[in-house]
Amino acid sequence: MATPPLIFVLNGPNLNLLGTREPEIYGSATLDDISATMVEHADQLGLELDIRQSNHEGHLIDWLHEARARGAKAVIINPGGYSHTSVALHDAVKAIGTPVIEVHLSDPETREPFRHTDLVALAATQVIKGQGAQGYLAALDEAARL
Repeated sequence: MATPPLIFVLNGPNLNLLGTREPEIYGSATLDDISATMVEHADQLGLELDIRQSNHEGHLIDWLHEARARGAKAVIINPGGYSHTSVALHDAVKAIGTPVIEVHLSDPETREPFRHTDLVALAATQVIKGQGAQGYLAALDEAARL
């Protein structure tokens, strides 16, 4: 039997605090809740997931490189606040040649002005924002279609 296509799911800074961090903005689902739902949905789509979270920019960059090296079909990334500040993440997304779908639980464009610039989105294949935890499932559907 063939190995299912691999999708990396990378979560950036402060996403480990989901469920307790500003639930009025980010919802009440924890990262573990979202991950469990994603695994269930990925099984239905015939995909294998590698889900990770780090508060460190360099880890996210290393994992993007690893996704390329391991032949991942796609990367789903929620870079958190690094979306607005990280040229290095932008460059890594652009360099790996693997489709990257950026996810945001909220819609940054409706929030503080400093969140309106998204450097990662400039290099991403697609951006899904403002759908809460459902945005991760929409990203999985998109990854499956690639």
